[in-house]
Amino acid sequence: MGSACARRRLRGRTARAACAVGTAATLFGTAACAAGAGGGDDKVAVIGSFYPMAWVAQRVAGSAASVTTLTKPGAEPHDLELTPRQIVDVARADLIVYIKGLQPAVDQAIDQHAKDKAVDAVSLMRTLPVSGTTNAGARGSGGSGQSHGRGARDPHLWLDPGRLATVATTVANRLTASDPGHAATYQANARALVADLHTLAGAFATGLHACRQKVIVTSHAAFAYLAERYGLTQVSVAGIDPQAEPSPARLAALTGEIHRTGATTVFTETLASPKVAQTLAREAGARTAILDPVEGLPAGSKGDYLSIMRQNLQTLRSALGCS
Repeated sequence: MGSACARRRLRGRTARAACAVGTAATLFGTAACAAGAGGGDDKVAVIGSFYPMAWVAQRVAGSAASVTTLTKPGAEPHDLELTPRQIVDVARADLIVYIKGLQPAVDQAIDQHAKDKAVDAVSLMRTLPVSGTTNAGARGSGGSGQSHGRGARDPHLWLDPGRLATVATTVANRLTASDPGHAATYQANARALVADLHTLAGAFATGLHACRQKVIVTSHAAFAYLAERYGLTQVSVAGIDPQAEPSPARLAALTGEIHRTGATTVFTETLASPKVAQTLAREAGARTAILDPVEGLPAGSKGDYLSIMRQNLQTLRSALGCS
């Protein structure tokens, strides 16, 4: 039943996106002679579909371009529905950075209005299948409630800093092509960001090298890339969609898995409800801790991708008994 509900949710989102696209077509026609998406100034207008993509774009662009996001702080990005005005902004932007398969409304708007201006991060690198394993011998990370079809790719690539560095380099090259007058700025900013991401990746490699436990029990299947990179095994309560509800049989199986592996912690998130994970932890005699998938910042947060990931590393080290 969980997967059927997820499919109905996805169809509902797609239908609403189609309606918004139709409304936006009229709005776009009346606004076509107005100022560009950057607000009428001469800056290149860049859109990041949700926080990690907008953060990369802002770090690369600096003050040379105008960067906005389609997903408000505190909002769960998987459920994003675009307003007609946002669809117009997509159509008028100079560059859109997104992850195909994560936000159906964004995929549809780009397919109809901005195919030639979009950077799809999934297309830039080797990706993992939605129902694939997280490392040799790991159990599938999909869980129940899967709404993605056969052959779909896991979109959560930003949780591997090395893969995110590839996105940064590509964004710099696309901005350079669109705005050669600021090429030196874009390339220098990208080099600095890539260095920061490689430093972060090194900290994870060192910090997770010697751990008593290698299993991470997560709220949803967001951490396959991190698990693959650092030799962990992800066991997820829900699938790729954090709103999917696991069946009682799935929860019973997870309780047995926690007992079998000796996992001490069930990880909750910042933007999704922790109730199911908390229930599982009680049943299994485990504790809970927040492992942030960095899908967005809570409203009022002063952190950024790097600081959140460093906190994630400390949380993992504590939960996994790393020396």
